[in-house]
Amino acid sequence: MPPAPGVSVGALLRSRPEAVGLPLELVAGAEGLDRLITSPHVQKTGLALAGFHEYLKPGRMLIFGESEVRYLESLKPDARAASMRLALTLDFPCILLTGGFTPPAELVVEAERAKLPLLKTSLVTPAAIAKVTSILEDTLAERTILHAVLMDILGLGVLIVGESGIGKSECALDLIVRGHRLVADDTVEIRRRGETIAIGTCPELTRHHMELRGLGVINVKDLFGIASTRSSKRVELVVQLERWDPAHEYERLGLDDHSYDVLGLRVPLIRMPVAPGRNIAILVEVAARNQLLRARGHHAARALADRLEQKLRASGLRAAAGGEDEEDEELEPGGSR
Repeated sequence: MPPAPGVSVGALLRSRPEAVGLPLELVAGAEGLDRLITSPHVQKTGLALAGFHEYLKPGRMLIFGESEVRYLESLKPDARAASMRLALTLDFPCILLTGGFTPPAELVVEAERAKLPLLKTSLVTPAAIAKVTSILEDTLAERTILHAVLMDILGLGVLIVGESGIGKSECALDLIVRGHRLVADDTVEIRRRGETIAIGTCPELTRHHMELRGLGVINVKDLFGIASTRSSKRVELVVQLERWDPAHEYERLGLDDHSYDVLGLRVPLIRMPVAPGRNIAILVEVAARNQLLRARGHHAARALADRLEQKLRASGLRAAAGGEDEEDEELEPGGSR
């Protein structure tokens, strides 16, 4: 079984969490900065200080707020040290002290002895937990890299995939000219957030750039302005470009739904055949518009199929009723033929 992904406490401190409103200060336990945080969920249970450890999970940051600090202050120095020594024998990566409280001296001593990082923040507990969880969810998210193009079309994240040289970048350029926004060209980094969301972004090195055969590398932001790009977008539709195959039976009505696997998530899929004379950019834009309508409950193909079925059913009923009338006319007044 592969090891669980994690981020070290040192890497968390180096990621400049203060930039997102979470100032962190290392108080003690610098020798344990290589300990791994493997879960975005934190644990706040003052019962650990009283020896009740059954519900503490390894790999989770332990939060000490005002209640834990006040409990420790209520103990005598010997009992306080014993309580801290017992709690710090557990397998968790670090302790975060919230609310700007000064940690008890025994906590600092035991953290140094156990080589367990003791962090401190001025934020109150609810705000600190929200910030830490957000940072860790992003850092620990499952990731993959795809050879594709990601566009923001009318607010819908459209991932364009297909074999090399099929025209993904040219299609994206045409969409940019039509007023849509580029997220990433050629290399798309995708990370999974929660159970239903896949976020796509571009590597920092190639951000805003496109490679076009015969033209070379261009900077989309410089050519079309900052409004033509964005840094990330949720993947909500996949358009797969395929070379036209006369022997292949392509979708004509659009009644069947197809999906594309992105990090275990099923994303709606449109297979788009590429052939001379077909304006792929316009077709991709229409596919995005149609997907937005479907998300609002309007499915054009199914609505048409339903109307056709109702029409055929009504025609069949009228035909059946007409046949019964003709049969009645053939009967004589006495009921015999």
